[in-house]
Amino acid sequence: MGNHHRTEPRGPQPPLIIWSETVDRALKEKLVDELGQIFESSGVVVVSRYEGMTVAEMQDLRAQMREVGGSIRVAKNRLAKIALDGKPCVSIANLLTGMTVLAYSEDPVAAAKVVQAYSKGNPKLEILGGAMGESALDVAGVKAVAAMPSREELIASIVGCIGAPASNIAGAIGAPASNIASILSTIEEKAA
Repeated sequence: MGNHHRTEPRGPQPPLIIWSETVDRALKEKLVDELGQIFESSGVVVVSRYEGMTVAEMQDLRAQMREVGGSIRVAKNRLAKIALDGKPCVSIANLLTGMTVLAYSEDPVAAAKVVQAYSKGNPKLEILGGAMGESALDVAGVKAVAAMPSREELIASIVGCIGAPASNIAGAIGAPASNIASILSTIEEKAA
């Protein structure tokens, strides 16, 4: 029987640990970019603690948020703080400790409304605060924003103020320009 020695492979071996760290870093950078875009484009961001919530409860909150055009995001606080650098809502950085979830929407009140309503029925979701652009919001501030009318509610009240049912306006939009002009002048006369 020959002398069987285990031979070490020759040549450079791929450094698996470094590769893994590189992929991990790339994913983190991508996440920081995504969070940065969220912080940049959202009308409101609400930070809440979600300790003790079940997966089903979190899915329910996510579904309710989706219904109003908003989203929720659980992210590592450290990465979220990096993403906040230079963003209008940088004031929320000090709220990012422990198990936090970010609720956000383009509509400046939608996310606050959903989180406020959800936290009333589920004490495991605790509102910590948030931001509306550069304005920092404490818990009372988030509740005040949640009490404001949403974009859809405002549009409905404006349409109601015009004095014409929405169906008339929709019909006018489809009409030739001369009809629209006469309808608008009629509305102006009624208002005067």
